[in-house]
Amino acid sequence: MRFDDLPDDALLREKQVLHPNGPVPVSRSTWWAGVRSGRFPQPIRLGPRTTAWRVGDIRALLKGGVA
Repeated sequence: MRFDDLPDDALLREKQVLHPNGPVPVSRSTWWAGVRSGRFPQPIRLGPRTTAWRVGDIRALLKGGVA
């Protein structure tokens, strides 16, 4: 399913969020530094080693611009 077709409350894993597979054009290390600093959305913990992000949060990030 394409990113644009997903509902805002759908959850995406890291590999689905980051480029080249996902819509956010940053590296993994940049992503996690941005999450820690509050520049990028906070993940939702699904389990002890599983995190995901809401599609709506990623859309809001992209609309505001990933700097």
